[in-house]
Amino acid sequence: MFVNALKLASAYTQPVIISKRFESGKIECGCAAFIILNADGWILTASHVMKTLHLFQQQKIAHEDNERSRVAIQNDPNINDKQKRRKISQILKDPNRITNIAFWWGHDGIQYSDIIGNDLLDLAVCKLTGAPQISESSYPIFKNLPENLEYLPVGRSLCRLGFPFHEIHATFDEQNGNFTLAPDTLPIPRFPNDGILTRGVWIINPNNQSKARFIETSTPGLRGQSGGPIFDVNGHIWGVQSKTINLPLGFSPTIKVNNKEVIEHQFLNVGLGVHAFEIIKFLQENNIKINISNDS
Repeated sequence: MFVNALKLASAYTQPVIISKRFESGKIECGCAAFIILNADGWILTASHVMKTLHLFQQQKIAHEDNERSRVAIQNDPNINDKQKRRKISQILKDPNRITNIAFWWGHDGIQYSDIIGNDLLDLAVCKLTGAPQISESSYPIFKNLPENLEYLPVGRSLCRLGFPFHEIHATFDEQNGNFTLAPDTLPIPRFPNDGILTRGVWIINPNNQSKARFIETSTPGLRGQSGGPIFDVNGHIWGVQSKTINLPLGFSPTIKVNNKEVIEHQFLNVGLGVHAFEIIKFLQENNIKINISNDS
C-alpha cells in the first residue's frame, strides 16, 4: 500500500545523529529524523531533538568556568604542586555534564544555523548549508487537514518513517575536538511502520493553558523516528512524529516470575504526531516555503 509513498518520503526524510561527550569521558550517540522542506536549505524536526543542544549551551558556561579555575590554579606560582592538586580536586565536577556535542545531518560537512523551535508543538526548524540537493519534485507536500479535530477522517491508513533499531557508536579526538562515527554506522537503514488515524488530541501547556493539535495513530513511534513524517499513501504529510504514549488497558493479569506472583499492568502504545494544521501555520509564520495539498 505504501510502496510508492515510501519512495517519496525516503527522498525528503534523512537521519540526524547527535553525538555527546560527557565530563566523565563517556560518549553517547542517538538518532532521529528530519524532513527537507525546500531548496533554501530549511529542514524540520522535533524540538526535543534539539533540546540537547540547548542543554549543552547551558552546561558549557559551567564547564568553561571550571576550566578557567583549573588553569589559574595550575599557573599560580605562589602554591606548590601538592596544593595545586588539592585545589583542583575541590573544583565541582559533574560527570553528566555535556562537554562536546555534534549533529551529523545525513552527510559529512553539513553546517546548521538559524534554529527556531516551539516546545508546545514539539517542532523545530533550522537551515543547513552544504547539503546535497534533492529534485524539486521530491520536496514534501503537507496535507491541509481540517482545523476542527472532529472532522479528521478517523481510520485513514498512515505510515511513519525514521531510523530505529540501529546501533550508533562514536569516538572522540581530544586534540581536534571531533567525533568519528564507528565504521559500521553508515548507511542507517530506514524503518517504516503503518497504522490508522485513531483520534485528534489536544496537548495543553499547564503553565499558560495554550494548546496545540496532534494526531494519534494506532501504532507507536519508535526511537529514531522522532521528527520524521507521518504520511498517507500519496506521500503527503499529515503529521510529524513527536512522542509515544501508553494507554492503560485496564487488564492486570497475575503472572509468575521466578516463582513469584507479579501483577502485570497492560498498555496500548500509540503514537502522537504534530497535526499538519499546526505544522503549516508554524512554517508560514516563519516565512518558510512549503508545498500544501488540498486533495480530499
